[in-house]
Amino acid sequence: MTIADRWLLPDGIDEVLPAAAQQIERVRRELLDLYASWGYELVIPPHIEYLESLQAGAGHDLDLQTFKVVDQLTGRMMGLRADTTPSVARIDAHTLRREGPVRLCYCGSVFHTKAGASSASRSPIQLGAELYGHGGFESDVEVMALMLTTLKHAGQCHINVDIGHAGIFRGLMRESGLDGDQQELLFDALQRKANPEVQALVAAGVSDPAIAEMLCLLPHLNGDISILEDASKKLSGAPEDVRAALSRLQQIATGVQQQFPEVSLYFDLSELSGYNYNYHTGVVFAAYLPGSGQSIAKGGRYDGIGAAFGRARPATGFSTDLKVLLGLMVTEPAPANAILAPQQADAALVQSLRAQGERVIYELPGQSQGAAELGCNRRLVETTDDWQIEPVGQ
Repeated sequence: MTIADRWLLPDGIDEVLPAAAQQIERVRRELLDLYASWGYELVIPPHIEYLESLQAGAGHDLDLQTFKVVDQLTGRMMGLRADTTPSVARIDAHTLRREGPVRLCYCGSVFHTKAGASSASRSPIQLGAELYGHGGFESDVEVMALMLTTLKHAGQCHINVDIGHAGIFRGLMRESGLDGDQQELLFDALQRKANPEVQALVAAGVSDPAIAEMLCLLPHLNGDISILEDASKKLSGAPEDVRAALSRLQQIATGVQQQFPEVSLYFDLSELSGYNYNYHTGVVFAAYLPGSGQSIAKGGRYDGIGAAFGRARPATGFSTDLKVLLGLMVTEPAPANAILAPQQADAALVQSLRAQGERVIYELPGQSQGAAELGCNRRLVETTDDWQIEPVGQ
């Protein structure tokens, strides 16, 4: 590498410069304060942990996304976190060990070996909230409501939410008689809505005609909230947990619509792309903006995630990328609002002004920048009797 190349960053790894960093920090504080007002406590997990902890119950996809290193002290494999949820689950299950519902939130960088989309960052700032210890639909409604409130805080009024339920596919799979490889093939075909493939795979491997028919129906069960009633009729002979999942979706949809009647809800009972159906156990959801094919926030239920840490707990939550949120917001450059002080200015006065929340910048000998270039709209000027604050240019 030449000296001229040493400033280059790896593809997808970006730095945040002062103006954007100031905006990110302001929005971060606003949103964490919002979450605190809902009862969510901030946690800051480490960026690097033993690999077994980082990937507990999370599946193969997260393993592929994780940067791995060898711990020089123990020889064990460690990883840079690619998702914060496993770390927060460890905190809830092992470190805090509280009884009853626990609400936790977080905001920090995660690191991906590959970008999720061609233009996406490999070092997003993941912001999220998770509710542990409650298995009812009310907690699913709460985290979805907090996600929508987050997006509204970012100035988004036209939000579409896609909703599914991992338990529907899992319940039908359990009764299908398909082996693991066949299930993976069928899952992939369902995500692509490849109906001929779905029918061929079902015909070749599913002996129960009722289950076979329901699996072939799944790609067609999508639409607005009315599809849930239609699905309840067409899947009336499904296993009990599948019917319970449909009922749960109806309860969640009703709860969300009561709070956000303007939000468009779309249901797809076979859509689980972007989710791990072995990891998610209940509702899954993703928020989209008009004209965008990439979700802006997503989440779902993942009961039992704490089992890997010795304490299985119901859990539901969502996350988003703070950098992406900031890109959606209409923000004005921060106005110049600082005081330029000469080197001989009264140090006690400067300290007092800073203590009052003022930004005071010393003018250094030989500097070429003027007050405006330093973001100063005022300056300290020595008079006969005292120091005075005067507007720049006066």
